[in-house]
Amino acid sequence: MPEKEMLKITVEEFSRLQRFMMLAEKDSTVYKAMKERYIDLKVILTASGINITELDRIKE
Repeated sequence: MPEKEMLKITVEEFSRLQRFMMLAEKDSTVYKAMKERYIDLKVILTASGINITELDRIKE
């Protein structure tokens, strides 16, 4: 898979995941599981040189 396509998919997943996180209770098991993936995606995007400042709505 080309790098641009992978980054596009990752940004879309990051955005989608944040929408779900905003709907969930912060103390819930589901939120905690989503937060693990949120951190993974932040690391991937940052390591890829993507500035996530504008993309990050959760800011945790």
